[in-house]
Amino acid sequence: MLSGPIANTVRLLEELKDTGPRLYALTNWSQYTFPRALELFPFLHWFEGIVVSGQEGLIKPDPAIFGVLLSRFGIEAARSVFIDDSLANVHAAARLGFRAIHFRDATQLRPELIALGALPPQVGDQ
Repeated sequence: MLSGPIANTVRLLEELKDTGPRLYALTNWSQYTFPRALELFPFLHWFEGIVVSGQEGLIKPDPAIFGVLLSRFGIEAARSVFIDDSLANVHAAARLGFRAIHFRDATQLRPELIALGALPPQVGDQ
């Protein structure tokens, strides 16, 4: 990620931010690289809260790190969508009650978020 953001994914995140769902992040970044990422990528400040594995001493897919996210921010898994590019993390989230989506790219993710009601359909969406 420190090599740079993926523009269409950041645009989709911005749509989510502007549409209104609360945004939180759960990342396996190290405690040393995450502060640099915050400096480099303004979009990381769009999240209301971020749990960083390197700061917690836990990593996804360990259920304990999901527990940190849920308890710290008062999140209900059953009312939340978890998106990750790792199938192991997606499966772990689903076992904890999240609606979990395996992220491959923004084009694949958009209709899934629309179907869940997290994004409104755009003109031309079906």
